[in-house]
Amino acid sequence: MSDTGAGGESRWIPPGLRGYRRRWLRGDVIAGLTVWAVLVPESIAYATIAGVPPIIGLYAAPAALILYALLGSSRQLVVGPMSSTALLSAAVVASVVGGGGDPVATTAALALVAGVIALVAGLLRLGFVASFISEPVLKGFVIGLALTIIVGQLPKLTGTDGGDGEFLGRLWGFLSGLGETDALTLSVGLLALAALLLLKRFLPLIPASLVVVVLAIAATRVLGLEHHGLDIVGPLPGGLPPLGPPDLTLSQYGALVAGAAGIALVGFAEGLGAARTYAAKAGDRIDPDRELLGLGGANLASGLCSGMVVNGSLSKTAVNGAAGARSQVSGLTAALFTVLTLLFLTGLFEELPEAVLAAVVISAVVELVDVGALRDLYRLTTPALTAVYGLASRMDFLGAVAALLGVLLLGTLQGLLVGVGVSLLLLLRRSSRPHLAELGRVDGPAGSGPRWVDRERESDATTEDRVTVLRVESGLYFANSEFVHDRVVDAARPENVRAVVLDVRAVPFVDATAARMLDRLVEDLQGHGAALLLARDLGQVRDLLRHPHALYPSVEEAVRAAHARIRGDNGGGGER
Repeated sequence: MSDTGAGGESRWIPPGLRGYRRRWLRGDVIAGLTVWAVLVPESIAYATIAGVPPIIGLYAAPAALILYALLGSSRQLVVGPMSSTALLSAAVVASVVGGGGDPVATTAALALVAGVIALVAGLLRLGFVASFISEPVLKGFVIGLALTIIVGQLPKLTGTDGGDGEFLGRLWGFLSGLGETDALTLSVGLLALAALLLLKRFLPLIPASLVVVVLAIAATRVLGLEHHGLDIVGPLPGGLPPLGPPDLTLSQYGALVAGAAGIALVGFAEGLGAARTYAAKAGDRIDPDRELLGLGGANLASGLCSGMVVNGSLSKTAVNGAAGARSQVSGLTAALFTVLTLLFLTGLFEELPEAVLAAVVISAVVELVDVGALRDLYRLTTPALTAVYGLASRMDFLGAVAALLGVLLLGTLQGLLVGVGVSLLLLLRRSSRPHLAELGRVDGPAGSGPRWVDRERESDATTEDRVTVLRVESGLYFANSEFVHDRVVDAARPENVRAVVLDVRAVPFVDATAARMLDRLVEDLQGHGAALLLARDLGQVRDLLRHPHALYPSVEEAVRAAHARIRGDNGGGGER
């Protein structure tokens, strides 16, 4: 049970189990039991978000945990039903099933299709696609999902009928039915919610969900609350789940592909973030492509076990890590005890009040409504950035708000697309109008020579007579080349300017359009009686230009060369 080295047999051992030590076993088993205590009630609750019977959440968990342990790259990530992907699943299934399909079979088929998509993406090494969902957009998206989930659970907390549709429809339905609130249901729900929040706040090591669920079941049985009108979960089938692919037609599977791709992307982004968070604490490294394989295998297994979509959970991974998990043995332990729950313990959950189940969901997702994160994103700018980029200086905040409002007003996947779209548009807007800083000279440390700095940031920087020094703070490509061209030409318009030095050290790349623009800029500045000199170039800048004689290793040398040219022009009668 020790590491066999970087090569040889260790390559065939899953990363989450590689290098296992016997002394880890006790901690892993304890962590697995702790995860099981959280996983079972939350899986039952999240199945209700997906619009399927509670048992479906338990069907999904064991196989998903096992397949992720074999294919994933994280030692601590816990996969299972999650609130965000459960809500996405409900939306996709509702749009496909309509009024005449089987939501249970379609939900399992959706997990299967999402798994295949993630597996194929992992084999094609497409892990980089997660970069297209920025953390702020994902934050706004998750907040919107959390609010939608909470509003959807409130009617169960009050014993009333809820509304349909997206956030506003659900909110209106809840508010309209408040007059029919059932006092017993509301009392049980609020008491459970308060107990959950207090336990999580003051006794975080205790599995609050399991404790409250067990107490609620006991109270319902002892007091006979069901006979006083309290809605309960009802019969849950015992035993292992039916195995095999859902009995759907090929066209029905095809109708799930688009939604499954969106769910796979969201689940991947969420799980990858959780995996990286805890890998960093342990000094491990996460392989995004391997994470796609783990996610794909987990969903494929869940779909074949009549389950629902699954993904990595930050909250359950936090529980796993805090309980002392060192490897995926903890996940395998949780899977084993979930199987035992299916075989012997499902009957215990039949008298679980629906209001308590709603409280479990609300307490789990209320932490996701992170208003403070939005406030921090809004503050993440400076007056200088605002002056340069305007509204685009708050692109992270605007992307998050766009995703949040998109989810609330348009729907789940639509909200994600809106957030990604707004972020990309703001990024393009910002990159198409790069900042060109005018540089001035300041004295450097003793013996190091002068430094050239942005005059807007250091007011004591001095300018050069008849020479303007600019620094481009962006890559140069087709979308911003004309903007840069016009700004440089404008800098050469004053009568006393005879040369423009362009510091391109901060230019990480140049495309063909921008290279031709720089060549044309030389000629255009000559038309104004000024010369263009480039300083501190990158290799590809030099490779793509047709005027290598205009390149200098430093700004100082470029400025000296500019003055030499001006003196030569003056000597030859070349006054402007």
